[in-house]
Amino acid sequence: MTRTTELSRRTLLTTAAIGGAATIAMPGLLRAQAPAIKVGILQPVTGALAYDGQQGQIGAEAAIKAINEAGGIKSMGGAKLQMVFGDARSTPEGGTAEVERMQAEGVVAIVGGFASPICLAASQAAARYDLPYIVDVGVADSIVTRGLKNTFRFGPGFGTVTKTALDNLSKLNDAAGKPAKTVVLVHEDGLFGSGMAKLMQAELPKRGFEVLDTIAHPTPSRDMSNVALQIRAKNPDLVIPSSYYGEFALLARTMQQQRIKPKGIYAVLNGAASNFRFVKEFQDAAQFVMDCNHWHDPRKPVAEALRKQVEASGKFWTYNIPLNYSCVQLLADALERAGSGDKAKLTEALMASTFAGHIMPYGPTKFVNGQNEGGAPVNTQVQGADIKVIFPTDFADAKPIFPVPA
Repeated sequence: MTRTTELSRRTLLTTAAIGGAATIAMPGLLRAQAPAIKVGILQPVTGALAYDGQQGQIGAEAAIKAINEAGGIKSMGGAKLQMVFGDARSTPEGGTAEVERMQAEGVVAIVGGFASPICLAASQAAARYDLPYIVDVGVADSIVTRGLKNTFRFGPGFGTVTKTALDNLSKLNDAAGKPAKTVVLVHEDGLFGSGMAKLMQAELPKRGFEVLDTIAHPTPSRDMSNVALQIRAKNPDLVIPSSYYGEFALLARTMQQQRIKPKGIYAVLNGAASNFRFVKEFQDAAQFVMDCNHWHDPRKPVAEALRKQVEASGKFWTYNIPLNYSCVQLLADALERAGSGDKAKLTEALMASTFAGHIMPYGPTKFVNGQNEGGAPVNTQVQGADIKVIFPTDFADAKPIFPVPA
C-alpha cells in the first residue's frame, strides 16, 4: 500500500466519521432537505428568435421562483424546482441537442421551445425517453397530431386561433358597415406562417373577403421594401400579417415610411403586434395595429402583479412571459398530484389535468390528444402607448378603432 493510498484512506475514514457524527447531531436538518426536482426549460436565446426565447425564459424563471418560495412541491416533501436551461439556438437541431443533454442530466420534464419547428423536433426527441414535454407557444397543429403521449400543448394552435381571428374580424367589419372587402396576406415561410396562410386563403372567401395576394418572406429578413411594394400595388383594404417580431416591425415601419395606409392591419399570431417593445420603439408605426394572439388575463391579480414586476425590472411585457409562467405552474400542479418525478406518473397526471391556477384567459385545463381544449386567444389593438384587449367583449378594456383614421 502506498503512502498516498494510506493518506486517502485515513482522510476518507476521518471524513466519514465526521459525517456520521453530523448525521447523528442534525437528523432533522437532513430530513428537511428534499432532493431538488430538475426541470428542463428550453428556449431559443441565441439566433433569429433570441428575443422571444429570452422573454419565455423570464416567465419560466418567475414561476420557478414563485413555486419554490411558496414551499416547493409539498407532496414530495417540499422539493424545490431546479431549472436546467437549454438554448435551442433558434433551430430544431439545437433544440434536439439540448433535449439529449437535459435527459442525461435527469430532468423530469421539459417546458418551452417557442417556435413550431423547434417544438416538433424537441418533443419528438423527448418522446424517445418518454419524457413529458409541455409546449409553450409552437402553434403548428402537427405538434399534437402525431400521437405522441409525452407532448402537451397548453396554448391554442393555429387552427383555433385562425377560427377565432376570422370570427372576430367578421364582427369587427360588420359593426363598421363592412368597409373591408379585400385582403393581402403576408406570412413567414415556415411551419406556422405557411400553415396560417393556407387556412386564411381557404376561409376568408367564405366570409366575404377577396384575397388579392399571399406574400411569403423568410425569417430573418433584413429588408421588407419588396413586400411593401407588392402591398402598395394591390392596394388592399386589409393587410393580415403572421410573422416574428423583427420582420413585422420592419414591415410596419416600411409601410409607414412609404405612406401605405390600408383600412386596417389585422395581424394573427404576430410576434410584434402584441408586444410593448414594438409600441415603445415604433409607436407611430404600431398605432391601431390589431392582433389575434396569446395574451394574459388582465382580470387575474397574479398576472398584473407579474407584469408590474417585469416592467419594473426594465423588461418589456410580452405574451411569452405569462404563457411560460403558466406552463411551469401546470407542470408543478402535475408533480404535486403525481407525488413523484416518475415520468409515467407525471404523464398520467398531465393527461388528467384540470389545472385552473394559470394566468391566461382560459378555463380549466383539459387535454385531448395532447391539446389543451381550454386554450383560447384574444384580440388586442395598439391604442396610444398601450395595448388594449378588444375581444372577447366580456373582459375587453377598449372598443376597436376600425377603419383606422386616415
